[in-house]
Amino acid sequence: MESRIVWTLFALAGLAASGYSQWVTYPTAGIPRTKDGKPNLSARAPRASNGKPDLSGVWIVEATPVEELTRLFGDMTKLSVPGDDPRTFSKYFLNLLADFKPQDAPMRPETAQIFLQRIRASDKDAPSSRCLPTGLPQMELVPAPFKIISTSGMIGMVYEGDGILRQIYTDGRKLPSDPAPLWYGYSIGKWEGDTFVVDSIGFNDKSWLDAGGHPHSEALHLTERFRRRDFGHLEEAITVDDPKMYTRPFTVNVTHVLQPDSDILEAFCTENEKDWTHMAAEAAK
Repeated sequence: MESRIVWTLFALAGLAASGYSQWVTYPTAGIPRTKDGKPNLSARAPRASNGKPDLSGVWIVEATPVEELTRLFGDMTKLSVPGDDPRTFSKYFLNLLADFKPQDAPMRPETAQIFLQRIRASDKDAPSSRCLPTGLPQMELVPAPFKIISTSGMIGMVYEGDGILRQIYTDGRKLPSDPAPLWYGYSIGKWEGDTFVVDSIGFNDKSWLDAGGHPHSEALHLTERFRRRDFGHLEEAITVDDPKMYTRPFTVNVTHVLQPDSDILEAFCTENEKDWTHMAAEAAK
C-alpha cells in the first residue's frame, strides 16, 4: 500500500514540474548582496512605506529533509526524474497530516473513507489530473514558485502552477456572509504586529487539501499567518478548520524561500496534457 501511495503522489506531483527561469539572468533591484554579488538571504527583511514587512517577491516552499521524507513515504530515489524530484518536496504537499500518527489523525470516519477511496483510485479523479484548479492550501505547498505583489488595499498572490491570481483584500472589508462557493474562496488580511493574518472562507468542496487527497467541505475556514523573518525566508502557519470533515482544527508550519533574480512562468495544464489517460489505466489495474 505504501508503494502505491508514493506512486500516486508522484503522479499528481507532475503539476509541480516547473522551470522557473524566466528573466533568470536579470538581477532584481533592491536585493542586498554579499561581496561576491550573491543575494544575501539572511539580511534584514524589507519594509513597505507603511512600516510593515514587505512580503513581495517570488517564493517557493522549503523542502522537507530527505531523511524525514524517506521515513514517512519510503525511498523515493527511483521516482526522481529531471525537473521533478519528490525528494525535494514538502511533506505537507504529500500529506497535510504527516505530523500525525494514522490513529491520531483528526479525520472523521466519513473523511477517512473518502481519503481511502481516492488512494485506491490512483488519483485519476484528482482535480489537477483534469486540469482543474489545485486549490488551497495545496497550491502553496506545491514545489513550484508563487509571486506576492503588494498594493494599496490588496495583496495579490500569483501561483505559477495554476496561473491563478488570488486577491487578499486589506481595505477593511468583511468576509461575505453568504458566499458563492469558489475554488480559492474569499480572503481578507490584516496585520498583527509584523505578522500578516489571512482569513479565507467560501470554498467549494472540489479541491483537495494535499496531493494525497485529504478532502474538505464548503465549511472550510483557512487561516494563514505570514511572517518574513529575514530577507530570504517567509514563515507561514496554516490552520485548517473544517468541522464537517475534521474533529478539530489543526496547524502546519512551513517556510518559503525567496527566489531572487527570477520570476514565475505562465503555465497552462491543458497544453499538451497527456497524464489523465495514464492515471485512468493505472486505476483500472
